[in-house]
Amino acid sequence: MPDSFLGLTELLRVNDRNLAPDEVNAIRQAAPVITRLSADTALEGTQHKYLRYITEPSVGFRDLNTGRLNTKSVDETVTVTCKLLDASFTVDKALAAGYRGGAAAYVAMEARRMLAAALFLAEKQVFYGAQSPGSTSGFTGLRDNAYYNQTTDTQVVDAQGTTGSTASSAWLIRTGPTDVQMILGNDGLISVGETVEQAIEDVSNGGRFTGLFTSILGYLGLQIGASYSAVRICNLTEDSGKGLTDDLIAEAMEKFPSGYGPSMICMNRRSLRQLQNSRTATNVTGAPAPFPQDAFGVPIVVTDGIVSTEAIETSS
Repeated sequence: MPDSFLGLTELLRVNDRNLAPDEVNAIRQAAPVITRLSADTALEGTQHKYLRYITEPSVGFRDLNTGRLNTKSVDETVTVTCKLLDASFTVDKALAAGYRGGAAAYVAMEARRMLAAALFLAEKQVFYGAQSPGSTSGFTGLRDNAYYNQTTDTQVVDAQGTTGSTASSAWLIRTGPTDVQMILGNDGLISVGETVEQAIEDVSNGGRFTGLFTSILGYLGLQIGASYSAVRICNLTEDSGKGLTDDLIAEAMEKFPSGYGPSMICMNRRSLRQLQNSRTATNVTGAPAPFPQDAFGVPIVVTDGIVSTEAIETSS
């Protein structure tokens, strides 16, 4: 049975209330990966410090009356800086007032949609960080980490596709308090301000209209607990034989320490289709293999937060 940790939807609060069931469902649909990641609140407002395990201790046998040198394990202190995620919005008062449920219901509906869109943006940031198509204003992501950004890195498997700007990646992630997890600033609070009426300048057409403005602000970050908390399969393209296969996944799983495997395999829809195509149907009717739900017992999570337009990764 997999370990059970607190996740984002358990910790996330809108103002001083927990998320309603429909809000939780909207987030899960928009951000399937980060809602499966372990989550914790930042220790100090929007700053979170933790120890990253980087070097194993040295131990060994020795003969009697013979000394040996022991070396201790090595950790480094890492600071996660949560970044402001802004999902504030304005709607035309006349449009909202004409909604059959009334203006308040329209604003609430739009707030749920904005919240889901914001969490999808955060999901993309988990994978890309400051690298395109991530945001340089967002939190540091997996692609920013030196363990996962070159084909020669020990935690990277190269699928060896060569067609530029058509590449994708699959990520094997281990989640938990000492591995990959989301960090929520300000005690996990997303602040939804009071909806206020204000005059909005129409820059395109000139003039003004009356709008209803609602601010939605929160702080998010990502912890990567150890170098072996994730493995990346990069350079997955549509080149012949360069798509995602079980052989590549098996090679990636080999990079995790024994007994310390991944919690999930994250990929986009194209990679899922490539993996399905690589599997031979065994049904006597000749029916095609179904879309994979897992690989080697590890669940597959499909997300649009991983794109198929990555640049080809190199060794430098």
